[in-house]
Amino acid sequence: MKSDPGTAFNFTIEFIKIIIRFDWKRLLLYTLTAFTLITGITLGGCATNPATGEIQLQLYSEAQEIEIGKKSDEDIVGSLGLYNDKDLKKYIEKLGLELAAESERPHLPWTFRLVDDPAVNAFALPGGYIYVTRGILTYLNNEAELVGVIGHEIGHVTAKHSIQQMSNQQLIQFGFGLGRAILPKLEGLRRLAGMGLGLMMLQFSREDENQADELGLRYMVRTEYDPRQLASVMTMLDGVTQAGNGGRVPVWLSTHPDPGNRRERILRRVDAMDAGSMGTTINRYEFLDQVDGMVFGPNPREGFFKENRFYHPDLKFFFEFPRDWETSNLKQAVVGVSPDQYAVIQIMITDKKTIKEAADEFFGQEGLSAEQPKIGKTNGMPEISGVFTVPTQRVVLQGFAAFIAYKKNTYQILGYTTEEKWPEFEPAITASTRSFNRLTDKKALSVKPMRLKIVTLDKETTLEDFADRFPSPVSIETLALINHVGRNERLHAGMKLKLVEGEKIQ
Repeated sequence: MKSDPGTAFNFTIEFIKIIIRFDWKRLLLYTLTAFTLITGITLGGCATNPATGEIQLQLYSEAQEIEIGKKSDEDIVGSLGLYNDKDLKKYIEKLGLELAAESERPHLPWTFRLVDDPAVNAFALPGGYIYVTRGILTYLNNEAELVGVIGHEIGHVTAKHSIQQMSNQQLIQFGFGLGRAILPKLEGLRRLAGMGLGLMMLQFSREDENQADELGLRYMVRTEYDPRQLASVMTMLDGVTQAGNGGRVPVWLSTHPDPGNRRERILRRVDAMDAGSMGTTINRYEFLDQVDGMVFGPNPREGFFKENRFYHPDLKFFFEFPRDWETSNLKQAVVGVSPDQYAVIQIMITDKKTIKEAADEFFGQEGLSAEQPKIGKTNGMPEISGVFTVPTQRVVLQGFAAFIAYKKNTYQILGYTTEEKWPEFEPAITASTRSFNRLTDKKALSVKPMRLKIVTLDKETTLEDFADRFPSPVSIETLALINHVGRNERLHAGMKLKLVEGEKIQ
C-alpha cells in the first residue's frame, strides 16, 4: 500500500502532541489503525478460553497473536529501551517463567523484559510478552509483590484481553499516510507509531482488571507466594497517586483503571481461599538485594532539560529549543512543539555514517523540493543544511533540515511548519538548529543518576530519624512510599530499608 500524503502534516503534529501529552487512548487508535491497514485481519470463529472458561470471538489465530506480540516487542525495545542489569534481567525472567509454566498457556513463547523507564508501570502484549519498568521495581518492596504484578500481566495474556479489545475496536478508516517526502525520516517517531506503544497503553475494562487480578492470584498460589502481597501493590499505587505532583496517577493505574475497591476485592478473595492451599513466600530481603544500586527516577545521563536547554552528558552536546515550547526527551529523539502546535523541531541520530549520505537521501526524496543544500559548519562542526517544501493535499509544509557531524554520530535536526506559517517560525527554528554545540560544562558532564541503596538498620528508629541520619535528595514521603512504612512507624534493628542517593536534577 502506498502512503497517502494528504493528511501528513496534521497527522504528524497530532501524533507528536499525543506522545508529549501521553494521550494514550488516541495513540492506541492511531497505532491499531496503522497495523490493521498494513497487515489486514483474518476472520476466525469462536473458542473457549482455557484461563477464563469464556467463549471468545477469535479474529486472530494464536500464530497471529504471537506475531503481533513479536512485532510490537520490537517497537517497545526500540522506543523505550531495556535496563542494563544482567542479574536483574535473569531474576525477572526466572520468576516470570515459573509463573507462566503454571498458567493455562505455558506453550507460548513467554518473554519477560525490564524496561528502562522511570514510570511506575507494567504491561503485557499479546503472545506472551511481559514488561515491568525499573520505575515500578523501585516502589515494590518484596518478591511476592513483583510476582503479583507479573502474574496479573500474565493473566491479561492468558485471558486474551488485548486481542479481544483489538477485535472489538471500531477503527476509523482513515489512511495512515505519512508523507513520503519528509515524514519517513522522522524515524524516532515513526517507530513510536508502531503498534507496541498503543498496545502498551491499552485501557482495560473493570471486568478485565478483576479477571487479571483473579488469574494473578491463581498463579501466585500455584507458585506458593503470599497472595496478599498483590493487595499491597494496590496500596502502594494509591500512595504514589496521593503523593504525586498534581495528583498524577501512576501509569499502571491510568492504564489499569481502579474503581476504588480492587484492594478490598483482592483481600476478600484471599480470605475466601483455603488456608492450607495458600503460599507464604514473600522474599523481601532477596528482592531488596536485587534492586540495590538501581537507578531511581529519570536518568540524566540520557539527557535532561533545564528550562528550554537540553543537555546530553553521554553524547556531550546541548541544544536549545524556543522558549515556552512543549518538549519531550524520547529514547530515539528529542522533540519540541510550539505552544500553538503549528511547528515541530526534532533532533535525532541517523543511521548514516556521513552527513553527505544522510543529506543526499533526505533532500533526494520524491516529492520534496529544496534549494541547493549548503555545506558549512555549525559551531565548528561540519554541516549540510537547507530549506525544503513538501506539498500535501491540504497544505504545503516548509522547513529546515540540518545534518551535523559530531564525534562518531550524524545528527539530523528538522524544524517545520506550514508554508503559510514559515515566515513566523523560521527565525526560531533556524536559531534552535544553530544552537547545537559541544557540551563542555563540567557540572553537566559529570551529572549522575540517583540510585537505590539498601541500608541495614543498626538500631531501632523511625523513618524521620532515618532520613535525618541519611540525607536523601527525595522527600520523606517518597522514602515512606518506596519502603512501605509510615514516617513515624517504629523500625526494628536489622531491618533493611531503601535509601535514595545522588543529586536530583531540577
